[in-house]
Amino acid sequence: MPWFSETAEQIPWERLESLMDRTADEARQRICRRPKRVLLLPPDITRAHSGAGRLTEMLYHRFAKEADCHVIPTLGQHVPHTPEQNRRMFGTIPNERIHAHDWRGGCVRLGEVPADFVKQTTGGAADWTIPVVVNRMLIEEPWDLVIHVGHVVPHEVLGFANHNKNYFIGLGGKEMICASHMAAACYGIENNLGTLVTPLRACFNKAEEDYLGRLPDFYVQLVMARNEEDKLVHTGVYVGDDLDTYLQAAKQSRAENITVFDEPVPKMVCVMQADEFASTWVANKAIYRTRMALADGGELIIIAPGLERFGEQPEVDSIIRRYGYVGTPRVMEAWRKTPELQDLAHATAHLIHGSSEGRFSITYAPGHVSKEDIERVNFRYADLGETLAKYPPDKLREGWNDLPNGERVFFIPTPSAGLWATREKLLGRKSAVPS
Repeated sequence: MPWFSETAEQIPWERLESLMDRTADEARQRICRRPKRVLLLPPDITRAHSGAGRLTEMLYHRFAKEADCHVIPTLGQHVPHTPEQNRRMFGTIPNERIHAHDWRGGCVRLGEVPADFVKQTTGGAADWTIPVVVNRMLIEEPWDLVIHVGHVVPHEVLGFANHNKNYFIGLGGKEMICASHMAAACYGIENNLGTLVTPLRACFNKAEEDYLGRLPDFYVQLVMARNEEDKLVHTGVYVGDDLDTYLQAAKQSRAENITVFDEPVPKMVCVMQADEFASTWVANKAIYRTRMALADGGELIIIAPGLERFGEQPEVDSIIRRYGYVGTPRVMEAWRKTPELQDLAHATAHLIHGSSEGRFSITYAPGHVSKEDIERVNFRYADLGETLAKYPPDKLREGWNDLPNGERVFFIPTPSAGLWATREKLLGRKSAVPS
């Protein structure tokens, strides 16, 4: 069970300060009374809206006077932060104390999740081993405390984000990220979303138990929801060192962050913030989190003023441009016979996740990607200025909006903070792994 937790309609920042004081005190009492080396593992800039960076800053200064403190944003294979992004995310933490995770050259292999276990948990959807390959600095340097800070929210690969996803995706190596993303894609994105313990989560739980049990770690898990003023606020904090800490946070997120519809939605409009989402790799969360709500023949419009590319690395960007979001059958056929898709299987999984499978249309209004490039990857294109004039985010509220032209749309200002689905889609999917 958690060391402690707190829930409220809104937990103000003054109270969060006090909770971080208690977090530091509990860590000293339970793990190490006088820590000399502390490692903080927050999310990256794509989750800046969660406030996890500010909480990381608080915890850093609660230990920095007595300990050698370091921060590794759990980037996975996302683009590393610039110094300016570090300042925006982590405030006064010195930039030299913030280390970029190197998913290709900065990891060590600890072992593997056996193929038989992967096959059993996925019901045969995946039958390969998942190598356990994680950040070298985490494993090879001595730590008295390892502190995870993160936002628990529905997620397309692991059901809900955070907890040991920080280790195995956020600090994962290429082999692990590729094998695990492909396993989740084969099991099915709509079977994963909003599920407490997905097959991949079960694999990660085993990997944590088998290979990381010696680490002096614990988790600060955050839950957020929109208040009556339509602002995203903190509603839950769970602090502890076990799986139940995650499960309790995920259950609150499931109750607060999943919007359920009785009927499919014909049209949804989403905004992906310019300072967080520069690639479709991350901006496609608008597709992931709404796909279970959209009607057959419906339309999803994604306003993405910061969009400037498709992939987070040049080679993945090239793959997306070459193959496009063309649906599972065509992507799987290409994967079976194409070495580059097998080598960069996380990109293959992304192509699967980002397709509507022909059920609904996806229209991007990008800031810095051409009409030709958007249409080449199988999306529709809309002019950003015209789209912002038609659907002004500052005048719309989350939920149903009736526009002056008579159009009715469902508007989502922060798709990455929730999940939207019909009751039929939620109840009619594969059974989850028992929690």
